[in-house]
Amino acid sequence: MTEILIVEDEHNISNLIKMALSSHSEYSCDCAFDGEQGADMIEKKHYDLILLDIMMPKINGFELMEYIKNYDIPVIFITAKNNTNDKVKGLKLGADDYITKPFDISELLARVEAVLRRYNKTATHINIDGDIDINTESRVVTKNGQPVDLTLKEYEILMLFIKNKNIALYRETIYERVWEESYMGDTRTVDLHIQRLRKKLDLKDKIQSVYKVGYRYVE
Repeated sequence: MTEILIVEDEHNISNLIKMALSSHSEYSCDCAFDGEQGADMIEKKHYDLILLDIMMPKINGFELMEYIKNYDIPVIFITAKNNTNDKVKGLKLGADDYITKPFDISELLARVEAVLRRYNKTATHINIDGDIDINTESRVVTKNGQPVDLTLKEYEILMLFIKNKNIALYRETIYERVWEESYMGDTRTVDLHIQRLRKKLDLKDKIQSVYKVGYRYVE
């Protein structure tokens, strides 16, 4: 499990980020609402990544960044301060990336994934439904400890569902993300792969059909 600390004094933004990250089963998120609380939490728990606001009470993000450097934890600044001098200062202090508010949540997720990959901190094991384990390095999937033979497309569909838990995905979205080509209206390809995936992993109740849309993986 990849542990992420969000240090952000605006509760609505903090909750939005936590909700988006926590929808991915490989991420676990904690929140601190000022720099002092953030420092306390860093002392007590190991984190793989910190998302850090700049303008905060008690200790600002730049000051906290000086403290974080002692722990060798990657940091992404998230802030409304969008002038070049602030960005340069943040990067010179050791931040790995810098994203300004307002931001698109998909862009934030992509930047989080990129930084974690750079530090080799991405989760290598994901557990779903209690008895299914996915090794993301070897792409080996086991159920109750026994290997399950998934095709490449079945594996990629499974990972797409895990990264979009509780979200209804259109068939065309699934097809274009997994097959990486334009969707031409052939629903049988997607449907057949999902039928086999359900059967192999006994996920009929988890991978649900959504009328006139496609499918949704329900946690």
